[in-house]
Amino acid sequence: MLVRDLMSTDVVTVDIDATLHDAVGKILAERVGSVVVVDDGTPVGVVTESDALDAAHDRGQRLGAIAVRDLAHPPLVTTDPDRTVQGVARTMGDEGVKKVIVTEDLSVVGIVTLTDVVYHLADLRKEATAAATDIAERDWRTDD
Repeated sequence: MLVRDLMSTDVVTVDIDATLHDAVGKILAERVGSVVVVDDGTPVGVVTESDALDAAHDRGQRLGAIAVRDLAHPPLVTTDPDRTVQGVARTMGDEGVKKVIVTEDLSVVGIVTLTDVVYHLADLRKEATAAATDIAERDWRTDD
């Protein structure tokens, strides 16, 4: 299974010059767990619900006084839509992230989350089993 088969294409973005108030407004309005921060359309970071809560608590400022650019922490993990889901899941584990931005030519085309991977786990297992069966059957065939 490829990333393009399970990624969400309705990616919620916020400009790098936005405030946390803007970002939280989009998170609430769109009912998502994060927004992708973009600079001239190029993804540069992610702000999650947890980031927003941490910043509001730690800084004690109005959300409108907190710049998104201060919260959009790198490194931003991206992937190609034609990468395997197994590969991107491995990257999530290696990088310690729950969200990977899907890009083509530096443009955001989707997002894949750990929840997406878990939701499709049964499909991934079926695919792996089918591939293993095909390999085993080929190994037993002879070309006489």
